[in-house]
Amino acid sequence: KQLVDLVGDLHKHGVQFRSLTDSIDTGTPSGRFFFHVMASLAEMERELTVERTRAGLEVAKQLGRKGGRKPKMTDSKIESAKKLLASGVPPKDVAKNLGVSIPTLYRWVPASTHA
Repeated sequence: KQLVDLVGDLHKHGVQFRSLTDSIDTGTPSGRFFFHVMASLAEMERELTVERTRAGLEVAKQLGRKGGRKPKMTDSKIESAKKLLASGVPPKDVAKNLGVSIPTLYRWVPASTHA
């Protein structure tokens, strides 16, 4: 789309586009035709990709799947973290024990809940 717009702007100013690697010359009628056919095919391919992606996401949604990675903290880890922190174990040790970083620990178990 951007290349088509750029070539259109160039054409308005009397400048012709010539691709040295693809043998496209918008200075000739056949070159303009070929350029626009290739641009149309590229746009169609982009639209088909978007359509297939949306269809795949919809099927996954119907199957109960969610996108993205799984959370590091499970409900049992959160409960363990709360108990350990309440018993006075340092957050650094709790995070190491659960296999998460300290910021992840605080994201799931804010400091205000175990003070």
